[in-house]
Amino acid sequence: MTTQGPGLGVASEVGRLRRVLVHRPDLSLRRLTPANHRALLFDEVLDVGRATHEHDEFTALLRRHDVEVLELGDLLTTALDDEAARTEAVTQAVSDFTVGPALTDSVRAHLVGLPPDVLARHLLGGLTLRELTDELGFRPPARAGASLTASTAPDDGGFFVLPPLPNHLFTRDSSTWVGDAVLLNPMRTRARRLEVLNLAIVYRFHPMFGADGARFWYPSGTNEQLALHDFGRSSLEGGDIMPLGGGTVLVGVSERSTAQMVEVLARALFAGGAAERVVAVQLERRRAYMHLDTVLTFADRDAVTAYPDVIERARAFTLTPGEAPGTVEVAEEPDLLACLARVVGVDVLRVVPTGGDERQRAQEQWDDANNVVALEPGVVVAYRKNVLTNAGLRAAGVEVLEIEGMEIGKGRGGGHCLTCPLLRDPV
Repeated sequence: MTTQGPGLGVASEVGRLRRVLVHRPDLSLRRLTPANHRALLFDEVLDVGRATHEHDEFTALLRRHDVEVLELGDLLTTALDDEAARTEAVTQAVSDFTVGPALTDSVRAHLVGLPPDVLARHLLGGLTLRELTDELGFRPPARAGASLTASTAPDDGGFFVLPPLPNHLFTRDSSTWVGDAVLLNPMRTRARRLEVLNLAIVYRFHPMFGADGARFWYPSGTNEQLALHDFGRSSLEGGDIMPLGGGTVLVGVSERSTAQMVEVLARALFAGGAAERVVAVQLERRRAYMHLDTVLTFADRDAVTAYPDVIERARAFTLTPGEAPGTVEVAEEPDLLACLARVVGVDVLRVVPTGGDERQRAQEQWDDANNVVALEPGVVVAYRKNVLTNAGLRAAGVEVLEIEGMEIGKGRGGGHCLTCPLLRDPV
């Protein structure tokens, strides 16, 4: 198996976190309105200034604990220095189906010529037709009157040539490192699909990933142009993927990830020697727990925090390589937590439940109490507002580092969701 070198690779959920990808709240969150926030998967319109402050507090804490924090906007800007990267990004993001056939060629040509930082800002944050003309100097072709799209665009400047991608805030979901290669995850919702394009540009063209770019588990094992049209009804998102080490990867079958894609992932990992087993956890399909990491995350080598109302009803299956090449064997497990204890090599898994009575548990789970990110074994980052669950973690011997999350949590994600580990030690 080829490797990406010493600066890349994720071998566990709780080994010391060395390098992580985040995305600071930006222009995309300023696009949220009372009319569109639900379509963009946010429960409320955010106070962007406050959200930015909270995110800065989070990344400052990471840096104090010697985690190298990389910002998606910075990486994308550097990658877009390459003309081939700009061409690919614009060609995929702008088409007859986004701006109409009359404008496709001229809009593409204009965007490719923008400075990399300006293009990166709008690939992440969105671009309206009015901004394109009034601020970026785009002049429609002589036959712009032939564009029905332009003729019917609202006068308030709300027509997006490039859509805003506010869920980039949650970098866990759109790409996932397992071992020394990465998945570009086929996202469930249209609102998030273009996030994967931006990550593909970073992994293929940023010099950090070498002259040949990163190696992919998906969409293929080779460095090929990402075809977003291949993202069909099957989906897989990073909040459902947890490399546990010891040859095991834990994956949720959830509101956002399908059993079909878990099988695709398992076959790729087995063929590449990156896993000996995949443990699949079937959850109810509900927004309150859209991903596995909204109801269960690891806090130590032998400890998890979990929402018992869901985990106790979840079904678990172990996938292992079949006897014939390319095949997978599936066996249902009688008990999820006992299965997890076995695969991480302990007799009994310590389980810290969401704190409080039934009502309090539901509230703290909604506020991402079980969505913690480990900085090292037994040290996690959690939202300060989840008082009861944090107290339970401390009582179990876990050090809890608290951050505010009143605004950034409105997109439904905690510290685990806010981070895409690029380098994490084994345990």
